[in-house]
Amino acid sequence: MPEDNEKKLGFATRMGHGGRAGVKVHGFVNPGVHRGSTVLYPDAEARRDSGSKRFERYMTYGTQGGPTHYALEDVIVDIEGGTRCIIVGTGLAAVTVPLTAFLKNGDHCLLPDSCYGPARTFATTLMKDWGIETTFYDPCVDEAGMAALIQPNTKVVYLESPGSHTFEIQDVPALARAAHARGCKVLMDNTWGIHNFQPFEHGVDVSIQALTKYVGGHSDILLGSITTNSEEDYRTIRAASSSMGHYASPDDCWLALRGVRTMAMRLKAQEAASIEVAQWLEQQPQVKRVLHPSLPSHPQHALFKRDFTGGCSLFGVILDQRYDQSDMFRFVNALQHYGIGASWGGFESLALPTSGFITRTAGSEDLGGPMLRVHIGLEDVNDLIADLAQGLRVLN
Repeated sequence: MPEDNEKKLGFATRMGHGGRAGVKVHGFVNPGVHRGSTVLYPDAEARRDSGSKRFERYMTYGTQGGPTHYALEDVIVDIEGGTRCIIVGTGLAAVTVPLTAFLKNGDHCLLPDSCYGPARTFATTLMKDWGIETTFYDPCVDEAGMAALIQPNTKVVYLESPGSHTFEIQDVPALARAAHARGCKVLMDNTWGIHNFQPFEHGVDVSIQALTKYVGGHSDILLGSITTNSEEDYRTIRAASSSMGHYASPDDCWLALRGVRTMAMRLKAQEAASIEVAQWLEQQPQVKRVLHPSLPSHPQHALFKRDFTGGCSLFGVILDQRYDQSDMFRFVNALQHYGIGASWGGFESLALPTSGFITRTAGSEDLGGPMLRVHIGLEDVNDLIADLAQGLRVLN
C-alpha cells in the first residue's frame, strides 16, 4: 500500500493492517513469531559491516530484536506519530531507560508530583544514588512556573498527562516550550493518551507507553515502548537499552500485535462506557468528585478538549468526606464485577483503592475524601452501574 494512501486511512484500518505482509500475500493472516538467540552471518564481511547504519535492522544477535519486534515497533510509531521506536520488556523499563540515557551524575530532573509511583521510586532511589537530583513539581504548573523550576543542570523535564491516580491534565505544549528554551529533553508517559494524544505534535521528544495496557488489551503480557521523534534521540536511548541488556519476548510482541487489531474498537467502547459510568457516579450522594478528563467538571477539561481527540476507560472517584478509608474498602469489597487490581486497559473492570497508597510532596494529597481508581472494561455497562449502586448502598 503506497505510503501516501496509508496516511489517509483511519486509525482502525491502520491497526488492522500494520505490521503484516499484506492482504495479497499468500499465507496466514498474522505474521509468525521469530524466536532466537544466535544469528548466522552469510559471510565474514557481513559480520564486519553489521554495525553500520545500512545494516541497522540486519539481525546480529537475539537481544537486538528480530522481525516480530520490528513489526511491533513500526505499528507503535504509527500510533504515536514518531519516527523510531524501541520495545522493552515492561512499562517501567520504558520509563527508566530514557531517564538513564539522558541523565548522569550531577544532573537535575523535573518530575510531576502525580507521576507513576514506580517512576517516583526510581528517581528517589537509584537516580539519587547515582548523584542525579530530582524535583517533584506541581503538575498544573504553567509555562512561567516551569521556566522558574529549571536549573542550569536540568537535563530532563518529565511529563505525565493525565497524572497517575489524580488525573491532572498538563499544558504539554507550554511546558515543552519552557523546557526546550533551556535545552532540556521532554519525556512523557503517554499511556493514558495512547493515540488520542499525539505527543510529537505538542513538543514532546520521547514518548513512553506501557503496552501492557491497551495495546495488549487482555491482561496477559508485560511490555513497554519508547518512541522518539529524532534519529539522534533514538540512537542515544537504543545505546542505553542495549548496554543494560533490555529485551522483550517475541511472543509478547506477537500478542501485542494481535492486541492492536481490535484496540481501536475497544478504546471507543471502553471510553463511551467509562463516561456513562462516570456521569452516573457524579450524581450519587456518596460521591464527592469524579476525576475524568472527558467530563466538563474536570478542572483541566478545556486543556483536554484542546489537545486530546478522545479519552479512555480510567478515572478517579473521591467519596464524600464523611467516609474514611475503611468505608471505601467496604465499598470496593462489595463489588461483584470489578476486580481489585493495579493494572488497567484490559477487558475486565477494576476498582483500586488509592487513598493511603500514593505519595505527594509538591501539593496536598488530601482531596477531601477517600479515593479509588476505576477502570471500565468490556462488560455490559448497565451491569457495571448496577454493581456500583449495590456497592454504594453498603455505605448507608
